[in-house]
Amino acid sequence: MRQRLYLDHAATTPLLPEARAALAEGLATWANPSSPHAEGRAARAALEAARESIKAALGWRHELIFTSGASEAIAIVLDRTAADVVFVSAAEHDAVLRAGPDVPRLAVDGDGRVAPPPAGHPGAAPPLIAVQHVNNETGVIHGRPPASGWWFADCAQSAGKIPLPDADLIAVSAHKLGGPPGIGALLVRDPAMLRPSGGQERGYRGGTENVPAALGFAAALAAATPWMDRAAELRARLEAGVLAAGGEIVAAASPRIPTIGSYRLPGVPAASQLIRLDMAGIAVSAGSACSSGSVRPSHVLAAMGWTEAAAREVIRVSFGPETGAADVDRFLEAWRGMARQVPARAA
Repeated sequence: MRQRLYLDHAATTPLLPEARAALAEGLATWANPSSPHAEGRAARAALEAARESIKAALGWRHELIFTSGASEAIAIVLDRTAADVVFVSAAEHDAVLRAGPDVPRLAVDGDGRVAPPPAGHPGAAPPLIAVQHVNNETGVIHGRPPASGWWFADCAQSAGKIPLPDADLIAVSAHKLGGPPGIGALLVRDPAMLRPSGGQERGYRGGTENVPAALGFAAALAAATPWMDRAAELRARLEAGVLAAGGEIVAAASPRIPTIGSYRLPGVPAASQLIRLDMAGIAVSAGSACSSGSVRPSHVLAAMGWTEAAAREVIRVSFGPETGAADVDRFLEAWRGMARQVPARAA
């Protein structure tokens, strides 16, 4: 039987061997890092070593608060920000939109670029502006918003792949870069930007720290090797084939991380594409894996001005460190097979 091909790394990347080993070692010696005895102190030392290792790997010199993942980091910021006014991009991850359902949205253009917030907003503190560093569906890369304020950047898709942006608050997730699930971090330039809640993690998060997962997180980052140039070559190969088969590239005019691409095959619903690709042993997705567990119109594409009918024909392909040229060619073979059937379907 032909081996399955995994091209959904933006949803999660399989655990790296180094992270698996560190996680197992942490589980074997685990103790509560808040306990005063020798075992607890050893766990605390391991946790702080992991914290410093992650900060060094990400090039971050300020505070790092361990969380259960990027979604919790996002919820902490939007719930406990010291800013009086908050704006979020209309193309943010569902976790941001759920955490701030009534927060004013910033429009995006047809290339996925975010408009600046309105001038003259009220509030004594600078506004908080939530804009992803890399969009999880389109791969579009954003810089600091063109306005004064605190930039909160969801870096789940960029951390460990490209340098972190010059943001004030950053959410990262270990399982997007080969670390274990259930662990992430909130990077904070100035703790005064958040209201503390008491408990662990410098008083900004309650709950016993997950030391084994933190060790796995640190090991995944330490094991990472540069591969973005190779990813760019693979995506160029993929997109040449997509265009040749009559497909469309989402946000082709914008700077995009080379690990993520979204593509429309006119005349073939995304749900049908996913089923056919899965039957061919290829795993991709339609939009965010975190949205609902079912295929539904993308709010990101809707914000970019796509019609619902066109948005329902878009799938996302995302690479991991082990993806190779043969994998791209295998996907394109299946993609061309679907494309060849479009005229017959239309007739």
